[in-house]
Amino acid sequence: MTTDTTSAPNFIRNQIREEIEAGRTGKIVTRFPPEPNGFLHIGHAKSICLNFGLAEQFGGDCHLRFDDTNPAKEEQAYIDAIKEDVEWLGFQWAGPVRHASDYFDQLYAWAQHLVREGKAYVDDLSPEEMREYRGTLTEPGRPSPYRERGVEENLDLLERMRAGEFAEGEKVLRARIDMASPNINLRDPILYRIRHAHHHQTGDKWKIYPSYDFTHGQSDAIEGITHSICTLEFEDHRPLYEWFLDNLPVPAKPRQIEFARLNLNYTLTSKRKLKLLVDEGIVDGWDDPRLPTISGMRRRGYTPASIRRFCEMIGVTRADGGLVDIAMLYHAIRADLEDNAPRAMAVLKPLKVVLTNVPEGQEEVYEVPGHPARDDLGVRRIPFTRELYIDQDDFMEEPPKKFFRLAPGKEVRLRNSYVIRCDEVVKNDAGEVVELRCSVDFDTLGKNPEGRKVKGVIHWVSATHGVPMEVRLYDNLFQVEQPDKDKDADFLDHLNPDSLVVCQAIGEPSLAEVTPESRFQFERVGYFCADRHACREGRLVFNRTVGLKDSWAKIQKKAHDQKKG
Repeated sequence: MTTDTTSAPNFIRNQIREEIEAGRTGKIVTRFPPEPNGFLHIGHAKSICLNFGLAEQFGGDCHLRFDDTNPAKEEQAYIDAIKEDVEWLGFQWAGPVRHASDYFDQLYAWAQHLVREGKAYVDDLSPEEMREYRGTLTEPGRPSPYRERGVEENLDLLERMRAGEFAEGEKVLRARIDMASPNINLRDPILYRIRHAHHHQTGDKWKIYPSYDFTHGQSDAIEGITHSICTLEFEDHRPLYEWFLDNLPVPAKPRQIEFARLNLNYTLTSKRKLKLLVDEGIVDGWDDPRLPTISGMRRRGYTPASIRRFCEMIGVTRADGGLVDIAMLYHAIRADLEDNAPRAMAVLKPLKVVLTNVPEGQEEVYEVPGHPARDDLGVRRIPFTRELYIDQDDFMEEPPKKFFRLAPGKEVRLRNSYVIRCDEVVKNDAGEVVELRCSVDFDTLGKNPEGRKVKGVIHWVSATHGVPMEVRLYDNLFQVEQPDKDKDADFLDHLNPDSLVVCQAIGEPSLAEVTPESRFQFERVGYFCADRHACREGRLVFNRTVGLKDSWAKIQKKAHDQKKG
């Protein structure tokens, strides 16, 4: 498929283009290598769009490879969800789904090769002792007392580690590089740890598992990856990535390129913290619409095109650009749904209206476009009856001067229908307004009333034909821009108590038979998506995707006007 994520230049695209034009690179092969220990989030979406987009633009391939080197934290459910997310975003990987575990035999053989070359050894230091020996950013490390073990002893110990003879933490295999290196990653990094854990792909075959650093580059080499693209946090790991490639008989030498990761305000993307939110029941699973997971954004109503567009908007750089304004994300989905979402009317806080001069049982039906600019979205039939519902916010008993909606003695137009006037307000014993009694000006259908201006237009739903439904109003999960900025504070202290508000609403009849993930603009209210779980259970539930106001567009216009001025 052709996406909108391959056109704008960035430093990686420019670099690859120059390599191809100079003949230094043939067919490019990229990869997306997620760990199957959680669900993908918006930061992963940026990487997906970049890796698959580059392969697409330059006629190459992109592999999907699971970095499944820690079976204690991995699940098949995560693998299935990640595959679904990548496909939902509109991408297809080349060849079969790959796993780092596919290469465990080869990786072990290469570990033995390093031992034979005197470049790896089995260490008995405890994790605490290893940290002590490792040194600091300003002080060099010290060699382990086990660093000079002989080759045969190391090979024997490594094989016994593999056979499960030792307890977890009792021994590790380390590379012998440079304990005095200013780059701590080169101070004899761990290659293998003992893990007596069942693996979802290899079963109980292995009792030792390779580290990420030892696995990643060699897996790239086995697959013929040309460009290993990762975030800046791996920049300090690149010398180690290259050391392995230079010291092993690998079939290819990929090149690592780093880019700045996505940091979105009012959002957390730490898998550990997202998992805590899920495990503690603070959110409704990994696909809770308040989470920045791809599955959560999908359930909230985001489209693949809007997420790809957002990733293009934020760009790809090597500089840490700080926090990205979440308003950009809202702008991307709002622009997509403005063009593509059919319209409907829904009243979130119903207030009953009785039209006193409409006879009992009399009905009219209006045919209204499904979208004001899209003939292909057909028409919808809206019944007009004596009893209606309007939104409570569209009525005020004592309105301010510029309130152009309904008030005692005031007129307003019902969208696509007549002008009505409020004649009487009915209250309950508590003094709350429970009903409005209004009259219709029957000479105002499709035209303005004679001799007066009616500025307000409000949405409404027939009380007779409206369909009851639940509407979930989602907002940012956190109240502050950087919920985990203060390392000494609990990020849970910044949870937004109003991140979810549930309304028992009434919708127009066209909403009764929606399919899961159907998206709509509820006129004058916002954009909404039919909840996929509820729909499959036969319940009518809509999740608010985003409101109608576009703050990012206003910010951009203001910046443009200032620049122009």
